[in-house]
Amino acid sequence: MRVLVTGGAGFIGSHIVELLMNRDFRVVVVDNLSSGRLEFISKWFDSDGFEFYRIDLRDFDELVGICRGVDAVFHFAANPEVRIGAQRPEDIWENNVLATYNLLEAMRINNIKFLVFASSSTVYGDASKLPTPEDYAPLEPISVYGASKLACEALISGYAHTFKIRSLVLRYANIIGSRLRHGVIYDFIMKLRNNPDVLEILGDGTQRKSYLHISDAVNATMHLFNTFRANDKLFDVYNVGNEDWITVREIADIVSRVMGLNPEYRFTGGVEGGRGWVGDVKYMLLDISKLKSTGWKPRLSSREAVERTAKELIAELIKN
Repeated sequence: MRVLVTGGAGFIGSHIVELLMNRDFRVVVVDNLSSGRLEFISKWFDSDGFEFYRIDLRDFDELVGICRGVDAVFHFAANPEVRIGAQRPEDIWENNVLATYNLLEAMRINNIKFLVFASSSTVYGDASKLPTPEDYAPLEPISVYGASKLACEALISGYAHTFKIRSLVLRYANIIGSRLRHGVIYDFIMKLRNNPDVLEILGDGTQRKSYLHISDAVNATMHLFNTFRANDKLFDVYNVGNEDWITVREIADIVSRVMGLNPEYRFTGGVEGGRGWVGDVKYMLLDISKLKSTGWKPRLSSREAVERTAKELIAELIKN
């Protein structure tokens, strides 16, 4: 099978590429390198069955050509910064929604029949039901980023039913691990690297969310892709997350301990009841019963994932 991975030089995308290559898929990576890094995929450059194209998904004509002969698409290209939506919403629109539309059109033209889409827990907004199941309603995202992911889901559903592109939507919790270059753990490490005595914490520190290690995330992704290909569904949605959650303050404790530090915490107080920023979902825990019913469950808890990630990132960012 020849698989196209958009955003394949990014955090999750590069791990998906690694898993696909290790399972002898032929892999085509498309990435504009706005947040992706060649170092994450450079080990595959001389491998048979691997191709890389530095293009933007907004370049429709080139995208159509690259999609020729592709059997399935893993769509992981997006602007990953939730906070950017409050500052530059046009970036979220172009890199998430318009890019997804262009990709769907390129798939339609090339008669590609399988799509895996990286959606997000942010589509649920401030859910009143925790853990939150896939059939929760109404979906009211509170960030432009979450809205863009929900818009993409709607577009994908429309293309699935109109053009018979079998589509699997995965609503990820907070995915963390090696190669991560944004988010709270990365933020804490970089702040402590600059000033080991004081750690600024956005919000009031009581934000509580679920975290899944990248190794679990990519294994769940491939498990669900194989499960989906084996059934006859045209469109399906799964939560991909953990069974527990952890507070921002607890994450600060773990990162500080792993770095061998005991900094003074300075909380910004945040906005709108202690959120880190406008659009920050304060409490997030996904119901993964549907995922577990397929025979998969996470190996690492949220706390274990945070600690392992802290060690991985410190090795990448400080010791090297």
